[in-house]
Amino acid sequence: MFGIGMPEMLLILAIALIVIGPKKLPDLAKSLGRAFAEFKRATSELKESLEIDDELKEVKSTFNDMGKGIKEAMEVKVDSGSEDQNLSADLNEAKKEKQIKNKNSESPLRDG
Repeated sequence: MFGIGMPEMLLILAIALIVIGPKKLPDLAKSLGRAFAEFKRATSELKESLEIDDELKEVKSTFNDMGKGIKEAMEVKVDSGSEDQNLSADLNEAKKEKQIKNKNSESPLRDG
């Protein structure tokens, strides 16, 4: 258990029997048992809370990664949307220029 063999354990029990006495030794053993059980329970709760913290960190990192992916997707859509707008603006300008050219080419005919 703690590197204590059977002879050492018997020696400790004999000294405890002499020092504490036979009447109080069972109560002491019961108290020690309860203390060890409480310690074990507390350590297991601590381990569980650490595991939950690790799981929460994993979930948080997953959500962060998803958020980054969504942001990147939105940036791509916004970029492509602005390109579409630029393209349509270029087409509108080309149409206007064509109309202006047509008007300019028609105007001499009317005058002459």
